[in-house]
Amino acid sequence: MAGGAIAGTRDATRRIERPGAAIWRWSLISIALVFIGGFILVPLVMVFVEAFRQGWAAYIRALTDPDALSAIWLTLTIALLVVPLNLIFGLLASWAIAKFEFTGKSFLITLIDLPFSVSPVISGLVFVLLFGLQGWFGPWLRDHDLKIIFALPGIVLATTFVTFPFVARELIPIMQEQGTTEEEAAISLGASGWQTFWRVTLPNVKWALLYGVLLSNARAMGEFGAVSVVSGHVRGLTNTMPLHVEILYNEYNFVAAFAVSSLLALLAIVTLAAKTALEWKLAQAVRPDKD
Repeated sequence: MAGGAIAGTRDATRRIERPGAAIWRWSLISIALVFIGGFILVPLVMVFVEAFRQGWAAYIRALTDPDALSAIWLTLTIALLVVPLNLIFGLLASWAIAKFEFTGKSFLITLIDLPFSVSPVISGLVFVLLFGLQGWFGPWLRDHDLKIIFALPGIVLATTFVTFPFVARELIPIMQEQGTTEEEAAISLGASGWQTFWRVTLPNVKWALLYGVLLSNARAMGEFGAVSVVSGHVRGLTNTMPLHVEILYNEYNFVAAFAVSSLLALLAIVTLAAKTALEWKLAQAVRPDKD
């Protein structure tokens, strides 16, 4: 019945459509397709064309270079450290914001959104101001032989800062829409707080959680601005894949630069495919079919 009603509505919409509306519709679609092709697909294809310009041997040689391997490994390490931190923070923050009322709730939401409005370069400079040799904690860190800036800890901190809103921002609206009815029912039946979270709250937000983790991982592996400031560009030690691409390109080693870039492009393609699948799952979870 519902399907027939929808089909009837669509037919009626087509009948009352103004003359020339189809032309406008297809014109807008064509403009969108041209824009996507010219500004997204063509550059993406060119990355792979340039990467394989000198053949497979040069491509493999560029990826197996010790500096390239170090950059790839460092990028993966950062993602493995940052994404779990974002997952934990996102779950805790979204649960607190969506399920409880407390003073300062709006301020907490504003802080979560802060990395979206602050330039990554500025956030990197803030960490240098805090933990650099001339920074607020610099003398204490030097006296205790601890190094944060121009080392892995600084890169992890900067990457965490620019990526931590993704998980929380995906979960908060989902949890708010679901309300607290199911959790209250579980608690009234004798479930503990942990059991309620594990068996009720988490299953309801699992697709949104995976979506946020996916976006956080993609940003962590592709971050350039903040990492560029705190890394020091130490070749073979603190260069991530984006920073390594910049160095290779500045050295006019274009084939190697595009070879490493192709790995980031592949990550973008995989992320897009997974994002599309998770968006469909998320839509199904939020608006289940009631026909």
